Amino acid sequence: MQPIKVVLIGCGRIAGHHCRSIAAIDGIELAAVCDLAEEKAVAYADEYGVRHFANYHQMFAEIPDIDVAAVITPSGMHFEHATDIMSRYGKHIIMEKPTFMRPDQLGQAYKLADSKGVEIFPVFQNRHNKAVRRVKQAIDGGELGDIRVVGVRLRWCRPQRYYDMAPWRGTFSHDGGALTNQTIHHIDLLRHLAGKVDRVSATMRTLGADIEVEDTTVATFSYASGAVGSLESTTAARPDDFEASISIAGSLGLAQIGGIAVNELQIFTPDPEACADNSEDFRGIEGHGAVYGYGHATMYQDIAAFFGSRTPYPVDRTDCLMTLQLLHAFYRSDEQGGWVDVNDGKQSTRLGRADEKISDLYRTPTQ
Repeated sequence: MQPIKVVLIGCGRIAGHHCRSIAAIDGIELAAVCDLAEEKAVAYADEYGVRHFANYHQMFAEIPDIDVAAVITPSGMHFEHATDIMSRYGKHIIMEKPTFMRPDQLGQAYKLADSKGVEIFPVFQNRHNKAVRRVKQAIDGGELGDIRVVGVRLRWCRPQRYYDMAPWRGTFSHDGGALTNQTIHHIDLLRHLAGKVDRVSATMRTLGADIEVEDTTVATFSYASGAVGSLESTTAARPDDFEASISIAGSLGLAQIGGIAVNELQIFTPDPEACADNSEDFRGIEGHGAVYGYGHATMYQDIAAFFGSRTPYPVDRTDCLMTLQLLHAFYRSDEQGGWVDVNDGKQSTRLGRADEKISDLYRTPTQ
């Protein structure tokens, strides 16, 4: 079987991590990189010995045997870029977090993918961390008993200069705040690990930067099982990143995962000795990789397995939809000023709203 040819569309902060992850996996190869700012693409092309482009239409025309396109453009452009690539070129799509900005976009994208016979591969790489896998195993196997309380705390630092890096940052249309950009993985994990969330009550503030979106959220939520939870998310901590954790208290024990990217099993009362064996050190990963961890390599391994042996990709459309609905529930609660039903099919009025002026900055001209 020929290697699966992957191209990157967007060469921002996480692109190098995708390149390294692809290089580490048999059966996958990097074919090209593309960015409207051509110098960004040139840097990765030179490092990995592949072609570079400033226009993805030209890239697909000149390399017709591309199999998969990894869309790592600004979040608010994910839907437009993904649907354009699927409809014009019939390529499979890898979607970086938060997959799409709105649940209805996810539904439309999967409907298009079905009609074109292609796949969408959402990225939630932290599910692959050793600590997360061990706690998931413990919950599924009953080691923690019945889940009672879940807690999420993210206390990170994103100063004004971070948001000033690009026009899309700090906007409701193309970014979302700390909850959408930084805490999305914890939102995914609080339901991936502990089950279906049915109600949310959230308060949002903007405390540390001059941006339109929230940089701080405090919320409570309840599970369909009867368990309850709390969330604290902020990028207004100063002067550094301090904590990003999720804890789960059950009737038989407690598990807490922390570290830079939920990579350390810090407390595990069913078997305290399991903490060391199920923790990973991400600090030595190049560039910004300590934030991203090793999970992207496993994600590409899953994609190779899908094409090689038709092994189902572990994040399906329903799973992804539930995470996006939960994300929107936090925003809707703040907008409405009270508890909201996560699963009522409604969406935030702010998150992912259209802004053509910003979108025009990131659109690729057709040839």
